[in-house]
Amino acid sequence: MQSSQLASLLQRTGLFTPEQVTELLPAVVEAGVAFTDTIVEKTGVKEEVFLEKLAGVMDLPFMRLAKAEIAQELLAKVPPKAVFQYNIMPVAEENGTLRIATANPLQPGLIDAMRLVTGGRIKLALSPLSDIAAASKRLYGVGAETLDRMMQDDDRITLDEEGLFKQDLSELDQEASVVKFVNQIIWEAHQNRATDIHIEPMEVDLRIRYRIDGVLIQTPVPATLKRFQSSIISRIKVMANMDIAEKRLPQDGRISLRIQGEEIDVRVSTMPTVYGESVSLRLLLRGSGMIGMEQLGLSPADEKILKRMITRPHGILLCTGPTGSGKSTSLYAWLHTINSMDIRIMSAEDPIEYEMAGVNQVQMKPEIGLTFAHALRTFLRQDPDVIMVGEIRDRETAEIAIRAALTGHLVFSTLHTNDSAASINRLLDMGIEPFLVASAVEGIVAQRLIRRLCPACRKPLELDTAKIELLRKEGFPVEELATHTVYEPVGCDACRGSGFKGRTGIYEILTVDDHIRPLIIDRSASSDIKREAMRHGLHTLRDDGWRKVLDGVTTVEEILRVSEEDEEEVRP
Repeated sequence: MQSSQLASLLQRTGLFTPEQVTELLPAVVEAGVAFTDTIVEKTGVKEEVFLEKLAGVMDLPFMRLAKAEIAQELLAKVPPKAVFQYNIMPVAEENGTLRIATANPLQPGLIDAMRLVTGGRIKLALSPLSDIAAASKRLYGVGAETLDRMMQDDDRITLDEEGLFKQDLSELDQEASVVKFVNQIIWEAHQNRATDIHIEPMEVDLRIRYRIDGVLIQTPVPATLKRFQSSIISRIKVMANMDIAEKRLPQDGRISLRIQGEEIDVRVSTMPTVYGESVSLRLLLRGSGMIGMEQLGLSPADEKILKRMITRPHGILLCTGPTGSGKSTSLYAWLHTINSMDIRIMSAEDPIEYEMAGVNQVQMKPEIGLTFAHALRTFLRQDPDVIMVGEIRDRETAEIAIRAALTGHLVFSTLHTNDSAASINRLLDMGIEPFLVASAVEGIVAQRLIRRLCPACRKPLELDTAKIELLRKEGFPVEELATHTVYEPVGCDACRGSGFKGRTGIYEILTVDDHIRPLIIDRSASSDIKREAMRHGLHTLRDDGWRKVLDGVTTVEEILRVSEEDEEEVRP
């Protein structure tokens, strides 16, 4: 399109003054394919606003595709490779003419290319690029264009499973396609803030699910993915240095990737199932685990208490909660806070999730006898100031940790218990003498992870009498609602329609002081210990959760989901 025609087009949208058009024209002409992106970047006008005006000027329909349902036979008319290469989406067919949505109607050769690949007439519609990208991933599936390339050679596809695998690795093009597909899956998961990827063979398809903010979400994949199950799983096993021939036993491995400038560590676990090997990948963004105390979601009062605990010269500080409650992240935050040149820190972990400069980290290897207990005994001969042990799993580890605390070391560790007071009973059940527990343990932090409301789409919750009464029955102090606004999730593009984006923690910090130690020595029930702690200022998980509900961080349902209400029984 000539410059004069382009200038006229921009002028007729009514969004720009003649002076702005004159300034924009050189950049727009130079941008070519990125015509719309350049307009948005240079002027700050919203993409959807610009395209809607442009559609009116060009007499084209404007469409929003984020949640549009498009028939499968229509999608089949355009190869995935063309969809992703040209950033287009087939949206309708009228009297033998296929209508294609695009964010850049001036893209050179677009209509001719589409006419060539579809064999029919083409008309355009305008739609934001983000809508087209979301619709293409949802309708064609992640990595569809890569799979399309893999499908082109029928000879390779029709081999039996074992033959397919051998042929895949011996053919450079096919191998490159498999490599690209696996990388796409990992990068897509990382972009969506997923912590885990689960590749699960079913009878007739291969299911891929991401765990985002603690909740599993199935990701759309091409229908033909099952045919490449063996190739994809074998590629992952090669990347993780696993035995690709062993398909009968579980295996573990690790991958270090650099994709689009991001350093990503991936822990890989395979498990044989009825329909093939199930693969789980845990994504760890290298360096992102180094968060400070201020990022944990602690209230100012709790942060002050915890900082006092982690800077003590000796004693045990325990972090407790179920699997996936953020215990490891908290331990790293504690270490990150106190890590300095004048403190020697030694850490026994299984596995090492994040590498931390200045900390002597040791990976446990039980198969050769390097257990937590063995590592702890050696640590005591290494002159440490602070010791971190990933988990206290048995009596031997607990005894050595307590001995270390009583001989002048500060020890951080984790336990799997429901609340802070129950950790004391767990140590006693392991066979540790009550007087040793009372002397060594300085504090216990119970925690859970809750989803944060998406700030872009949350809305105030209208509370009627029935809802307030339900909250009262759950033990929440509803009188505080008079001065606070409670929010509920809505769902938008920013949060993938879930209404939540990111996670934070709720905490219960039990300080083992002169009020608690006599109860430990008397082997009192955990409910009695908790009741006494609450009498002297302990805020329970639900108390902290309720505070975050009132602050607009999360919802009541999230607090109910992650915490149990046994606290009414122990309230003083």
